[in-house]
Parts: sequence; C-alpha cells; structure tokens
Amino acid sequence: MSTVVETVTGLVTPILDEQNFELVEVEFVKEGKNWFLRVFIDKEGGIDIEECAYVSEKLSEKLDSMDPDPIPQAYFLEVSSPGAERPLKKEADYKKALGEYINISLYQAVDGQKQYEGFLVSLNETELVLKIRIKTREKELSFDRKNIAKARLAIQF
Repeated sequence: MSTVVETVTGLVTPILDEQNFELVEVEFVKEGKNWFLRVFIDKEGGIDIEECAYVSEKLSEKLDSMDPDPIPQAYFLEVSSPGAERPLKKEADYKKALGEYINISLYQAVDGQKQYEGFLVSLNETELVLKIRIKTREKELSFDRKNIAKARLAIQF
C-alpha cells in the first residue's frame, strides 16, 4: 500500500506544481469490498471542482500509461479538497494554523482525555500549546508533539 502512495505522490506532484496547487495527502484504503485512491489537494483561497477534475484527469492519464500497472486491483480515484477540517500533517500546516481553532488526538491521555480542541497558541519542535475553554474559563495546555496522533483544523461551535 505505501508503494502505491509513494508512486502516486511522485506522479501527482509535477501536475500540482505546474498549477501552484499543494498536495495535502494521498491515501490508498480499502472500505468494504472497494479500494479508494484519494488525493487531497489545496491552494491559497481554496480549490474548486474544476481544478479537482483537471488533476484527476491528468493523474488518470499518467496512471493508465504506466506498464506494469502500479495499482493492479480495481479502485476508485477521488481528487478533492481536504475540506474545512483539513488535517495538519506537515510543519508548514501547523505554522499556518497558528491562531486557528484545531482538534488534536493523542496517543496517551492527558488529564484523562485523548482529544482536545482549542486555539493553537504556539508551537516548537517538541510541544504545542492550545488555549482551551473549560466551561467559562480559558486555560493554556502544553502537549508533547510526540504524543499527537492526529491534528486537524476544527469548526468551533
């Protein structure tokens, strides 16, 4: 599976670079009986459906022209925006999210919880600080970055 992700990343990157689009994530997953190759792309100001269709068409052409086929099983190709709750994967994603409302999932619980939401106040190589709301109080909590399983932008309710 990881070789599919690596192959697709190598194929799609030049397509995205020529359009000034950003590769957010590539995943190849099985859901039920079906395989899905998902490519999440973005750009400053957001990506639209025509841009997703363009990338899908160009990537399909490249994948179809490869011999041997890098993905021998049947699959569905989906090219889309990462959405409002975009994952934070790269260091640049975290830096861009400074001051934004985010959600983090932890490997090990902190104060009995494995999920937190709050404003990303600061970060460095080893930790990040969230300003969270507990009832009517605001509190800043530090989290070891090695303990963060997933992070994403979140919508505040």
